[in-house]
Amino acid sequence: MLDKLKNEVYQANIGLVKHGLVIHTWGNASGRDPGSGMIVIKPSGVGYSSMKAGDMVVLDPDGRVVEGDYSPSTDAPTHLYLYRKYPSLGGVVHTHSTFATAWAQAGKDIPPFGTTHADHYYGEVPCSRKLSSDEVENDYELNTGKVIAERLGLLDPLVIPSVLVNGHGPFCWGIDAAEAVYNAAALEEIARMALYTVVLGGKESIDKFLLDRHYLRKHGKNAYYGQVKKNKK
Repeated sequence: MLDKLKNEVYQANIGLVKHGLVIHTWGNASGRDPGSGMIVIKPSGVGYSSMKAGDMVVLDPDGRVVEGDYSPSTDAPTHLYLYRKYPSLGGVVHTHSTFATAWAQAGKDIPPFGTTHADHYYGEVPCSRKLSSDEVENDYELNTGKVIAERLGLLDPLVIPSVLVNGHGPFCWGIDAAEAVYNAAALEEIARMALYTVVLGGKESIDKFLLDRHYLRKHGKNAYYGQVKKNKK
């Protein structure tokens, strides 16, 4: 069942290792099948070096295991909530990557200090509020998804494809699992640059007109970054 998606999600999880975003069994990636709505996600606590595509766990939209020999990631309820909340998402990733997690542990948004940030995020990378003791003790992973959505508010999740969960770490997403990993890797580099910027005394975000130029030249209907496909003659 969903062998192609299983392989894509497996490759996404291995991609987290290749990009240096996870160690041990930390982190997870998932993908959603647009036809059935089924979710494929990393198994809980299985090492990346021994993991295979066939080990990925298939869940229905309500979180019931449809196929798989392992229990799904403990963060599955967070992933499932985000998929239900945002139909545009096809992949979700969670890591404990060093620099993004440092900002999350500090409880701080990452300001758009420069054009590298603006190429990927149309504004600050937001950090959620802290979860209450009741939210942690009851349906913790589900409530993690809820505080992510609360922090995004009316923002388009594909325009701001990451949220830092206060005291925890980053969740990133995209139109598929591969794009979610891409965004997680971009976030980590942006978080690293931002930390160094603060250490060097930087405080102000780039001008709005420069933010607009860099984001919109790569995203949106008038984007011109990259190669334009030409009509065959």
